[in-house]
Amino acid sequence: MTPGLVPMPRDRKPEVMDQPGLDPVEHDRALRGLRRINAISRCVPGLFRHLESLALETPTAPLSVLELACGGGDTAIELAALAKRRQLKMRIHACDLNPEAIRIARRNVARQNSSVELFVADALEPSDDRTFDVVYCTLFVHHLDPPEVVRLLSVMSAKARRLVLVDDLIRSRLGYALAWAGTRLLSRSWVVHYDGPLSVQAAFTPSEVLDLAAQAGLHHPVLERNWPERYRLCWRPH
Repeated sequence: MTPGLVPMPRDRKPEVMDQPGLDPVEHDRALRGLRRINAISRCVPGLFRHLESLALETPTAPLSVLELACGGGDTAIELAALAKRRQLKMRIHACDLNPEAIRIARRNVARQNSSVELFVADALEPSDDRTFDVVYCTLFVHHLDPPEVVRLLSVMSAKARRLVLVDDLIRSRLGYALAWAGTRLLSRSWVVHYDGPLSVQAAFTPSEVLDLAAQAGLHHPVLERNWPERYRLCWRPH
């Protein structure tokens, strides 16, 4: 194997945003940086394409959607805005384990007069038995070790009646280079500069994700590769 094709080993180190006690101002600045990065990656339009397709299957019934580990709530807010613009009936909920993230998300929801409903909850330990048509997460899986990923996917499949979506980074040398340059170009947050490349090092390859999905009982998922070095795992219960 040539040196340029040697696989990048997985190396998950603690990220600043995972640590308790992060200054709220720095937390907010980091979330704003991530918002710009996600806009460039066009994560939201990719997710919305799947939600729109489901909503059009049953246009008279509201589509219920849950985001796990929502951070500042930007993705959920944008999805709700798109649904409103397209006149699609969607009820979007979002949760995060970090109360500070939910505080920021509630402020963002109020600023944009959004209908997103927020609550504090652990994605790996659901606090209730509610189910939703769609359960999704973005940029969360790379924060977890393999057994936790299997647990997460099991929880998502149990709570999703119609669709599970997982959007995250691909671990690769190209992805690392893009993360290093992109975080510095798109954000002035030192937290984003530090955590961005670490996130790629901690991410999984598509084949690893598919193996973890199989372990969680998600048979025959579809995995889409997207620019810039991201994947979207899609699974529908049969």
